[in-house]
This record gives sequence, C-alpha cells and structure tokens, in this order.
Amino acid sequence: MTESAVPKHDEPIASGGFWYWYGRGLREVFSLPALMLMTAFVGFAGFAREAGLPAGQVVLMTLMIWALPAKFVLAAAIQSGASLAAAFIAVTLSSARLMPMVVSIVPEMRTKGTRTWVLVFLSHFVAITAWVIAMDRFREVPREWRTTFFAGLGCTLTLGNTALVGVVYGLAPSLPAELLGALFFLTPVYFLCSLWGSAREPSGQLAMVFGLLLGPVFYLLVPGVSLLATGAVAGVAAYGAGRFARWWANRT
Repeated sequence: MTESAVPKHDEPIASGGFWYWYGRGLREVFSLPALMLMTAFVGFAGFAREAGLPAGQVVLMTLMIWALPAKFVLAAAIQSGASLAAAFIAVTLSSARLMPMVVSIVPEMRTKGTRTWVLVFLSHFVAITAWVIAMDRFREVPREWRTTFFAGLGCTLTLGNTALVGVVYGLAPSLPAELLGALFFLTPVYFLCSLWGSAREPSGQLAMVFGLLLGPVFYLLVPGVSLLATGAVAGVAAYGAGRFARWWANRT
C-alpha cells in the first residue's frame, strides 16, 4: 500500500453511503442542543398565537425564515404595526449574524465535486444550533459526506420544528403562558453556553463578556438599536483586545 493510500490519523475513513450519513445527521436531532431548540419553538408558537398571527403564516414563517430570533422580530413587528420596510430591515439585521457562520461552514463541506447550488441550499439551514452541532461533528464525518450529513441534520431540524410549531399553535390556549415563556428563555442560556464552548479564540469569549456587560447599558441609552450597538462595540473591542494581546506576546 502506498503512502498516499493510507488515511491520515486525523481523517475519518469514508464508509457508508448516502442514507448512512444522512441518517447520522438526522440522529443529531435527538441531541440535547436540538431538543433545547425545540423547546424554544414551543415558546415561539405561543408567542405567535398571542400576537394574532394566523396558523398558516406562522408555519410558513418557520419553514422559510428558520432562524428563531428573526421570526420573533418579524412577529413583533407585525404585532406593533410596523411598516413592511421596517420589518424587512429588522429581520435582515437580526439575520446578518448568520453570515460568518455560513462563511465558516461552507469551506468545511466543499469538495472539488460539490455543486454550488447544493451549498446555497444548505446555507438556508445554517443557524446557531445546526452550526454548533455540525462544526463539532464534522471531524467524525468524511469530507465527501459532510453535505449529506448536514442535509440530514438541517432538513430534519427545520421540518420537525415546523410541524411542532403547527401542533403547539393549536394547543397553545390550553398551555400555561408561564410555561411557554420559560421554554423560550431556555434557548438564550443554551446558545451562550454553546458559543462559549465552541469559541476557537479567547477574543470570541471576550466578545461575549463585553456583550453581557454592555447590553444593559446600551438598552438604557439607545433602546431602539441596543442589540446592534452592543454587538458592534463588543465585537470591535474584543477583536482589538485580541490583537493587542498577540502583539504584546510577540513583543515579549
């Protein structure tokens, strides 16, 4: 056997076929992160019903927009009577945070034979939960099967939560409002813990610390754009602190 035929020790051996790796991705729906996400969608279904949105619109919103914060922003905009342009801008700004995730995950899935439309299609399913799970599991998945794995994960998460929202929407009047609210607030706690653990550089964790400290301040100062201002200032400050720390380490 030639040296090139021997797989590297840190590369998984390509075994199984399409349905095997699709099933591997599908099984991740039963992981703790995915289950935590489902509990948040239960809260969203209750919120959407209280906002007066029709069931069909809520289900379509879940399927087409997918990222949970963007759906809350849109539902709140509709409830408040905001204009279409204002709602569009608000949803766009809330979803802009997903662009770095797409930029980082697409190279992990791309091979020489990967078609562009496949990557564009799979980009629709990139949100925090799917991104965290995929980036953690890709080390166990051969590169040529990563698009299949992510398709199993993303499609199942989306379709499963779409069905869940439709069911809970109908059951919401019989569920306590406190329960729906509590289930929704479990998700930010999980997202924070997941992002902290998956941060590859200290500056990423520092950005979260700055954000937690600056968030209440900007909410009091500029409530209309507090989230955007917090993210921009905390991110730039953390990046600058990281660059300074590396410069200082190299200097000494």
